[in-house]
Amino acid sequence: MEILLGLIVLLGGLMLGVRHGGIGLAVINGIAVVIFTFVFGYKPGKPPIDVMLIIMAVVTCAGTLQTAGGLNVMLKYAEKFLRSNPKRITIYAPITTWLLTVLCGTGHVVYTIMPIIYDIAIKQGIRPERPMAVASVSSQVGITASPVSVAVVSIVGFLVASGYDCTVGNVLMISIPSTFCGVLAAAIWSYRRGKDLENDEKFQQFISDPDNRTYVYGETATLANEELSKYAYRAVYIFFAGILAITCLGNMPSLLPHFAASANSPAKPISMVLVIQMVMMMVGAFILIGSKVKAKDIPNSNVFKAGMIALVTVYGVAWAADTYFAHHMPVIKAVLGDAVQEYPWAYGVVLFAASVLINSQGAAIAIVTPMALGIGADPVIILSFISAAYGYFFLPNYPSDLATIGFDRAGTTKIGGLILNHSFMIPGLIAVGVGCCVGYALAHMIL
Repeated sequence: MEILLGLIVLLGGLMLGVRHGGIGLAVINGIAVVIFTFVFGYKPGKPPIDVMLIIMAVVTCAGTLQTAGGLNVMLKYAEKFLRSNPKRITIYAPITTWLLTVLCGTGHVVYTIMPIIYDIAIKQGIRPERPMAVASVSSQVGITASPVSVAVVSIVGFLVASGYDCTVGNVLMISIPSTFCGVLAAAIWSYRRGKDLENDEKFQQFISDPDNRTYVYGETATLANEELSKYAYRAVYIFFAGILAITCLGNMPSLLPHFAASANSPAKPISMVLVIQMVMMMVGAFILIGSKVKAKDIPNSNVFKAGMIALVTVYGVAWAADTYFAHHMPVIKAVLGDAVQEYPWAYGVVLFAASVLINSQGAAIAIVTPMALGIGADPVIILSFISAAYGYFFLPNYPSDLATIGFDRAGTTKIGGLILNHSFMIPGLIAVGVGCCVGYALAHMIL
């Protein structure tokens, strides 16, 4: 009964926190920590400090990059690529948004590129829902394939903290090909979805009004003519050099400084948790100095704001979850340990469900991954189902999906009358399902 009551408190904090969103999810879970400690008598858990410090370093670096204009450089070249292949926009748009997220560590770049995707589709007579819905999904799928995303650095941090030798490179070897295959499969399915515009009676009736036609086709949205400074390009070069450095150091431990814990113990390389923090902070400093960024402007960037909210969210959610699961770990391990070994896919299902409830891949990982490792889940399984961290497409309430609906002036991207029959459901299920299957195969082949 006590386990059930504690679970109700934990889930209640999550569900109430989601209603407030952002930092609200973190602070409301602080109430759960107080209830667990003062009412249930549980020993307070440990917030994931190492993971939080990695997030802080990465977000600071990414915010500096955006302030320097580096994200605009990436978006400009992305637009050139899309406009050079307008007939294949349904395939190239999701690949582009996935790649932008992989490079930047956040799906928020989709807000700038989505009007361009709509403009290309509508001018080519392509149903906008086809590229736009899957492009929105793909921008979130790419989070678990980015070396600078909260989700990836969280998994690395939790695995290292549990005593496993895991690097960013280990994660990316699984997540990049698996998520890309998922995106490609969803894009191929989307290629012929819905009615062609010329055969869509509702659309044709809507644009029969001259004012509506002007609204639908509108003016061309573009970044192609935007002049970007040399400092913006310099920031991108520095950022990519930092990502390359982290990847190389993570896969070649011999390059790392070695230190002995005591006089009689052998020297060991420093943790990649520290290396990621050092390199990201250094890269941010180089961008700050080399691209003439004003430090006071960095906190105002969208990437920095969103990242810091994710940081606080992981803090509150993970602390509450650790307090609950740590107290009941012997019972949970006895009950679920064998089940996890026999049905490894159960980890992916639980991770997906947590993401649906929380609307955050990083927060879902912060809850489910430590618990799974605590009951003896194989790290190979953790990496196999990394794509399952994206489940919040299931309910059509995520900001990027709602924004995509708004950007589609033709009204083809929408939420159906049954709520769950929305434009993002099937592309999301395909992307996650294929990603998990490919990830499972790759993880067992490589690791």
